[in-house]
Amino acid sequence: MLYKFLLSLSDSVSFFNVFRYITFRIILAALTSMGLWFIFGKRFITLIKSWRVKQYIRSDGPASHMSKSGTPTMGGVFIILAALFSCLLWSDVNSSTVHLVWEVIGLFALIGFRDDYLKIKRRRNEGLTGKQKILLQSLFGLVAGLVLYLSVDFKPVLTVPILKEVMIDLGPFYVPFAALVLVASSNSCNLADGLDGLAIGPIIMASGTYMIFAYCVGNSVIARHLQLTAVPGSAELAVILASLIGASLGFLWYNTYPAAIFLGDVGSLSLGAALGISALIVKMELLLILVGGIFVMEAGSVILQVGYFKFTKGRRIFKMAPLHHHFELLGWEEPKIVVRLWIVAIILSLAGLSTLKLR
Repeated sequence: MLYKFLLSLSDSVSFFNVFRYITFRIILAALTSMGLWFIFGKRFITLIKSWRVKQYIRSDGPASHMSKSGTPTMGGVFIILAALFSCLLWSDVNSSTVHLVWEVIGLFALIGFRDDYLKIKRRRNEGLTGKQKILLQSLFGLVAGLVLYLSVDFKPVLTVPILKEVMIDLGPFYVPFAALVLVASSNSCNLADGLDGLAIGPIIMASGTYMIFAYCVGNSVIARHLQLTAVPGSAELAVILASLIGASLGFLWYNTYPAAIFLGDVGSLSLGAALGISALIVKMELLLILVGGIFVMEAGSVILQVGYFKFTKGRRIFKMAPLHHHFELLGWEEPKIVVRLWIVAIILSLAGLSTLKLR
């Protein structure tokens, strides 16, 4: 809480009044976490290499991916640490929103860490089973949903984009709904993490969109003007997301093609969960389908492929799932796939932001 100390100095030096503004702290949070990657990023990668924390490639994936075997992984660990340190400096650590978001990030990071650890220990791409992951994610999601449901100022309602006056009261069913959002968002991000820079780009864009949402609903004047449901204390969520964006940008410096380090499940699951809990807090859960459209497409391609394969007893819709592998087998080069999907992610984020003024 460095900012509170600096703010206390405003009585003597008027310059320190700038720390009253959430926008200033958002910028500082992003720059701090990004700076930590630029200062310590190479050292972290060197340390990971020395510990032989490396990626093991699935044998049934595209043949071109075999050259990636041995690349350092679990870069998500430093993303989380850099963002957490930044938040300790620039966010209100007494905020219940800050506590909940970081608890969710931490719990889902533990699932990913365990999965990555088992793969490294076994020296093959076999970590937690799918059922084990879903069970743990569902358990943690239910706990998070229950915490939200029992919060004094929180309304367990589902808002509909554009139709701002439509609110569906889910009552106690909000708890399993929240769990569903968290499980879906974390797994979708995990499935998208298959090419250098593919997952982290849309994560940055979606986080930026929800950072703006959090700022808007956290400001009663802006929320009233845009006819949004005001959520007291959610402005601090904007600081958290800014710190995650900065840390993700720093990671992307090393993760862009050809990647010097991979995100790992510890990163993809936790960052996906961060998007999910953000959507729940700002009451824009349904918009996550649009804003996180890349993740929806990636997860949807897997569901369709598996379902169609079983129904037709061996036929396929895509050459390979998730979707980015389909494009690879069509002959698209990896950087081209990544950049094109980034462009789609930008368009979807802008479409999501446009709903702020639509009704």
